[in-house]
Amino acid sequence: MSGIFKAYDVRGSYPDELDEATAGKIGYAFARLLKNGRIVIGRDVRLSSPALARAFAGGYTAAGGAVTDIGMVSTPLLYYAIIEGAFDGGVMVTASHLPGEMNGFKLCRGNAVPLSSDTGLPELEEIARGLPPVPPAASGSPPEDTGMTERYLAKLAGYVQGQRALTIVVDAGDGAAGPELGRLFDRVPAWNLVPLNGEPDGRFPHHGANPFVGDAARELEERVLTEKADLGVAFDGDADRCLFVDEQGRQVPADIVTALIAEFFLAREPGARILYDLRSSRVVAETIRRLGGTPTRCRVGHAFIKAQMREEGAPFAGELSGHYYFRDLGYVDCGLMAMIAMANVLSMNDTPLSSLVRPLHKYRSTGELNLQVEQKDAILASLANEYRDAKTDRLDGLTVEYDTWWFNLRPSNTEPVIRLNLEAETEPLLDQKKQEVLGVILGADPSMRMKKE
Repeated sequence: MSGIFKAYDVRGSYPDELDEATAGKIGYAFARLLKNGRIVIGRDVRLSSPALARAFAGGYTAAGGAVTDIGMVSTPLLYYAIIEGAFDGGVMVTASHLPGEMNGFKLCRGNAVPLSSDTGLPELEEIARGLPPVPPAASGSPPEDTGMTERYLAKLAGYVQGQRALTIVVDAGDGAAGPELGRLFDRVPAWNLVPLNGEPDGRFPHHGANPFVGDAARELEERVLTEKADLGVAFDGDADRCLFVDEQGRQVPADIVTALIAEFFLAREPGARILYDLRSSRVVAETIRRLGGTPTRCRVGHAFIKAQMREEGAPFAGELSGHYYFRDLGYVDCGLMAMIAMANVLSMNDTPLSSLVRPLHKYRSTGELNLQVEQKDAILASLANEYRDAKTDRLDGLTVEYDTWWFNLRPSNTEPVIRLNLEAETEPLLDQKKQEVLGVILGADPSMRMKKE
C-alpha cells in the first residue's frame, strides 16, 4: 500500500500499486472506520473500475457493512446519492483526471464530507495495513436502480435560469459525464447540445481524462468555431472538473470563471460570501466586491474548501484547478452545475462570453510554476525575509502582496516541489518580479530547477 494514500484520496496504477486485494482491505478498513454504516458506491469508466468496486464492496460487506451499488456514475452524482439517500458514507472508484491505467478511491462520510490526510485517511491506512488478506469478493449483483440519476438531473435542471437559446459544445472526454449530459439537455429545450466524445470509454482514446493538459481542448475549441456556438465545455474523467471555452474558441481561465459565476449567485443572494482559491487573480476579489459580495480567500484543496464553505455558509467557491463548489448541492464540486451557472450568466447578460471575459483580463500572470527543490523551509524563510516590508500571510504556504504585484508559494506535501504563482499589473513588471523571486529561491536552494510535467 506504500504511496497510494494521498492528501485527498487513494490512487495508484492498476494492478501493480492498487489491485483487488488492496481494494478489499481498504473496503474492510472503511467499514471499521464508519462502524459498519450504510454506504453507496459508484465507479467511473476505467477498465479496472468494475473489479475494484466489486473488491472494495466485498471487503466492506465482509466486515459487516451494507453497500448500495449505483454503478457507473460521475463523482458529483455519487456525492448527491450519499446526501439524498442519507447514507453514512460513500466511495467513488476513480482516478479522476489521471491516465486510464490509474485508479483509486474518493471516500466520504455522511453528507459527502470527504476523508483527507487531516480527516480520516491516515487512520484508514493504519487499519488497512494491519489487516490479513480479505476473502475475494463474489461476483456480486448488478447495480441497483435507485432513481438517483433522475432526481439529480432534475435538481440540476431546476437551476437553469431564463430561456435564452444557447448552442453549447460539450466534450465529455470519453468519461462519466457522457450519459448524464444528454438527459440533462433533454430537460432544457432552449439549449442545443453539440456532443463530443460522449461515449464512455475507459481507455480515454481521444485526449486523455484531463482536458487542461497539452492540446486536449483543441477539438473543443475548433468545434465551437465550426458550430458558431455560444459556449464550449470540457469535463474530466469523473466530471467534477470542467474547462470553459468562449465563442471565439479561447479558453477562459478558471479564476475568471469564478468571477463570472459569482454574478449568478450574488444575484440570487445579495451580499453573499464567495470563496476563491488564494492563487486566483486579484480581479476575482475586485469583481465580487463590485457585485456587492464578500470575497474570501481559501486554501487550495477540496477538503479545505468544503470545510470553509460549511463554516461560513458560502453559496459558491471556485478553485484554479477547475473545481467549482456549490452549497445547494451539499458543498460539493460539480462540473455540470458549473456549466449551468455559466450558461445562466450568459442568459443574464445577453452578450457573448468573450465580451464578459475581456475586462477581467486586467493583470498578467505566470500561471503555476512547479519547481523541484530540496530546501523548502530555507526557501520560505529567505522569501519572507526578502519581502518583509510587504503584506504577508501563511494561510497556505507564503503569500506576499504589494500594490502592483504579488505572489504565493506553496510547498507540496507529497513531493520535493514548491508551486509559485505570481501576478503583476504589466508584462514587464511580471518578468522582472518573476526573475527576482526565482533568484531568491535559487539563492536559498541552488538545486532548484523547473519540474517537467
